[in-house]
Amino acid sequence: MMAAYRVARRPNDNQAEVDLSASDDPMARMGQGFCPPFNQRSYEAAPGVICDQDQEVVMRDGTKIYCDIYRPDTTEKVPVIVSWSWFGKRPGDGMSEWQIMGVPPKTVSKCAKFESPDPLYWCYQGYAVANVDVRGAGHSEGNVHMFTHQDREDGYDFVEWVAQQPWCNGNVGMSGNSGVAMHQWGIAAEQPPHLKCIAPWESTTDLYRESFFEGGVPALSFNKFIAAQVTGPNGVDDQVAMAQMYPFMNPYWEDKRPDFSKVRIPVYQTAGWSHFHLPGSFNAWRRCRSHLKWMRAHRDFEWPDTYNPDNLEDLKRFYDRYLKGIHNGWEMTPKVRLDIMDAYDVDYQEKRPEKAWPIKRTQYKKLYLDASTHVESVETENKETFALSTEPVAQAAEAKYDPATGEVDFEFVLPEDTEITGYMNLHLYVSCEGYDDMDMFVNIQKADADGNWIPWYTLDEPHPGAWGKCRVSRRALDEKLSKKHIPVLANTEEKKLAEGEIVPVEIAIVPTARVYHKGERFRVQIAGRYIREGWFEPLAWDTDNHGTHVIHTGGEYESWIEIPVVPPRYQAGEYIHR
Repeated sequence: MMAAYRVARRPNDNQAEVDLSASDDPMARMGQGFCPPFNQRSYEAAPGVICDQDQEVVMRDGTKIYCDIYRPDTTEKVPVIVSWSWFGKRPGDGMSEWQIMGVPPKTVSKCAKFESPDPLYWCYQGYAVANVDVRGAGHSEGNVHMFTHQDREDGYDFVEWVAQQPWCNGNVGMSGNSGVAMHQWGIAAEQPPHLKCIAPWESTTDLYRESFFEGGVPALSFNKFIAAQVTGPNGVDDQVAMAQMYPFMNPYWEDKRPDFSKVRIPVYQTAGWSHFHLPGSFNAWRRCRSHLKWMRAHRDFEWPDTYNPDNLEDLKRFYDRYLKGIHNGWEMTPKVRLDIMDAYDVDYQEKRPEKAWPIKRTQYKKLYLDASTHVESVETENKETFALSTEPVAQAAEAKYDPATGEVDFEFVLPEDTEITGYMNLHLYVSCEGYDDMDMFVNIQKADADGNWIPWYTLDEPHPGAWGKCRVSRRALDEKLSKKHIPVLANTEEKKLAEGEIVPVEIAIVPTARVYHKGERFRVQIAGRYIREGWFEPLAWDTDNHGTHVIHTGGEYESWIEIPVVPPRYQAGEYIHR
């Protein structure tokens, strides 16, 4: 099929003299896309740390890519941790400050690649770190292939090359969060013999369904922003142009989905309840076939979580076990550890151990939407609040909103302390007055006894809650990928609405973990836009909303939300242990 490429930002030999710390571009301030001059050399990057800079590696088709390798100045052979991405392998050069949001200045050294392991931590722990400019990035030859089979094959070749270097003990791991995490799954699926473990800390793993068309709603601007940061000699896989040419699932998009069943090595995955990598992290972890896999789900943003010293020590134990062969008891680490959120910056529990995900003792319960019953709540302009009921609703009713400015909320008062952890599924009957399609945005929130919203905080900002999205014309499900409690849209066809037509839709809500106290309210917020006040990432959706949205409830139009209620492990009278 036709493939589109955009022209990459060209490397600039004078860029080393530029102070990017005051740039209006947050990614420039963080170093993404930075490309200092080509300069092959070996030098002491810090006391006891050697950097082999701009090392050439030849791929199987003859293409040359370049990497910076930081390694301890020792004669002892050491394992290597690979950072694989197009983010620029020396982001700190020429910058007066190297700061990542949520991470105090100078926490991360200027040797670290964006969203990657810091050599000035790992080299002192007895590891080498390979910062790679992938094909087409920096001074590496070729075009940038984003998460394709070409990228996976190149990753295989690099792993096998670096394992043979005279300073390496033959054991290779991978590390990094976000974009650097996403590549790890595809490369691990190629099964390079010397790749012993991976640590993808937060990773979108189905770009089409989890990013470009989450819930079928196009979201192209953020991905255009990311591609614009890539610096290299040639072209960049223009995923936005491809989304415009191929808006439905096809082989181009399928090629970006790793074969998780082929991942058999140890995996340490993390997931952040607050970030768009959340569904992909859990999906990949559940689908991979490794018997040695661990999940840690947290409420923090990805960058402060990555460089948290406790988490670094935890990751070191993982690498010590599988890259150095140290029998340190890592296998006793709980397979699943969860932060259970409460309110604002308060967690109910931190790193709570569980044996499985979803939690086996989960009890799935339905709450039925009831548009015939108004609820007293904190009202704002263009918002109505209705009830959620534990029993099916006999009386048919409608809740309407203007998709441009309005919203409808459905609330349930908790009769007792309740933990909701896992997957939610929202089943609605909907129609649209005056138009043939609907883009729906859902947030799952909690409120106090009076209806005041109680957010949780991420980077000191109020998070709107666990979310779900749906373009109604794309409501058909993929029966193969859909699992119990987790509907997945096929995105292979479009079924527009006729005037007055009422259709059922299934909206997957991303995983969550939160406690609701007695008297607090469980809220389903539905609107024609994502309701979130302020955020540093330029997230936006190309909505197609007109007319009036209608939610049908009761009678033959039984709309409901299925919630995962996790009972206490032990209860004796008023004593509860979760």
